[in-house]
Amino acid sequence: MSALGGVVPLATVADAASADALADGLVAGGLPVLEVALRNEWGLDAIARIAARGDVLVGAGTVLSIRQLRSALDAGAGFVVAPGLDEEIVEAALAAGVPVLPGVMTPSDVQRGIRLGLDRLKLFPAGVVGGLGMIGALAPVFPGVRFMPSGGVSAANLAEYLAHPAVFAASGSWIASPARIAAGAEAVAEAAREAVAIQQASERVSP
Repeated sequence: MSALGGVVPLATVADAASADALADGLVAGGLPVLEVALRNEWGLDAIARIAARGDVLVGAGTVLSIRQLRSALDAGAGFVVAPGLDEEIVEAALAAGVPVLPGVMTPSDVQRGIRLGLDRLKLFPAGVVGGLGMIGALAPVFPGVRFMPSGGVSAANLAEYLAHPAVFAASGSWIASPARIAAGAEAVAEAAREAVAIQQASERVSP
């Protein structure tokens, strides 16, 4: 999981041209990582298209089944993200040697993740379950676990999330929103540069 850290853009890609503009923008903006949500028929094609470039670490998000997992890995996904903690998906991803981030929102979920051998988990939906307040409550209880908040993360609160020692990454869709993708690669690059600047500032002030 060492390749994943800082800001992880999340996108639902609508077509092949969108995948190209998105990848071009992220590379130009200095943030060559992307989670593609498998929420429509374009998701797997977008993963394959972006993975073939070789300049973006692309992963599959919203993975809900073993079939989706296998298809995503065949397409070239370098990591897997799920909205919830499905033991079968986690075990299959680990067996394939691919980093996996299942979603958690309760202490029981975290304990299940630990039993599966995980110490990096996605807190989802972060904004609904308390965000930094929830992370602050979980961190002392599970000192070996770090979180990637997803859901409700924005440019406005990104710095606060990244400054928390129990946060290793933050997932957000504002960088790769449909409006930005439609506006083109430079619009995506602009948002990516802003996110990178926030991340770098957070790293400078971290203890």
